[in-house]
Amino acid sequence: MLGALNRFISRLDSESPSQSSRNGHPSFGFQVLRNKNQEIAIDPWYDFVIGINGRQIDDPDQNLFATEVRNCAGSTVALAVWNPKGQRIRTLHIPVPTPSPTLGLTLQWTSLSATEDVWHILDVIPNSPADHAGLLPYGDYIVGTPEGIVHGEAGLGELVEDYLSRALRLYVYNHEYDVTRLVTITPSRSWGGNGALGCVLGFGALHRLPLPLTEPPAAPGETLFETAHLSNDGGRPSSTFSQTSPLGISQPEDLLINQESSTFLIPATMSSPPPPPSVGPSGLPRSARRARHVAPVTQAFDEYFKEGEQRSKEEDFVPSTMKATPPPPPPKGGIPPPPKAKTTEPGAPLWIE
Repeated sequence: MLGALNRFISRLDSESPSQSSRNGHPSFGFQVLRNKNQEIAIDPWYDFVIGINGRQIDDPDQNLFATEVRNCAGSTVALAVWNPKGQRIRTLHIPVPTPSPTLGLTLQWTSLSATEDVWHILDVIPNSPADHAGLLPYGDYIVGTPEGIVHGEAGLGELVEDYLSRALRLYVYNHEYDVTRLVTITPSRSWGGNGALGCVLGFGALHRLPLPLTEPPAAPGETLFETAHLSNDGGRPSSTFSQTSPLGISQPEDLLINQESSTFLIPATMSSPPPPPSVGPSGLPRSARRARHVAPVTQAFDEYFKEGEQRSKEEDFVPSTMKATPPPPPPKGGIPPPPKAKTTEPGAPLWIE
């Protein structure tokens, strides 16, 4: 499915006009091949100059570009630079010296689609030619070769077939460290696995160069998405939220306090009085009539616990230690002997005195 999607996107790209705008930027620009001025933050091979002084460059004549730069001698020239790493456009303000009004850049008119011929290393099989060459999965991208121009999804495969059992040099970009290195690999069919390189490659729109991991993260409150302003917004009433918090959330003025004293928020004070209590048929508020028949909560709990304690004592037959009377003392004369039984005739009843 991914292969079919990549082929469909590639066909749409090939059918588009050569000079038409794609994704908000032109299809051609001056690719920076060499930078002799170290003071200019230019990334050779990756950066494309697509505009100068606020105007889009649509003419491949380098003399017109050089003339525009010379006209800015003694001041600064603004260059719009596009980079395939994340497909971002940035503006550089470069001072142009008066004695020699040049920038020290070597440029070439190139299609921006040339940067789409990128192969993403998805997996590397152990003990394969790719493993011995030091290719890293997920982080490495094959962006070119000094052996020639490689174009299209099958371009790298054709180049590998031409260099079987020979050393092949490849330019490999790693987005984790934002570096490009030259890798030498020897393709072979007899290394013991599938393929001549021993790695899994990804190609197409889903495997374009991403932003390097060295890019700073978004700051708190930074606008990540911009929304268009509608033409009918002028007729809407203005909002009462006039101040903005550090997190970018608008808040009413009565919710904000002095920043020097504290950074906490206090609840807004109510400007309108509370509603009057409802009055029943008798003329008294309903809350007053309910309070007249309801006992306090603490008193009700005390009575409930006392009743339960009294019921427990009655069920357990526990005598009260406070009101119980002590038993009577024994008589002074001592305990009398038990009564003696009288002997009678056999068969007569037994009497005890």
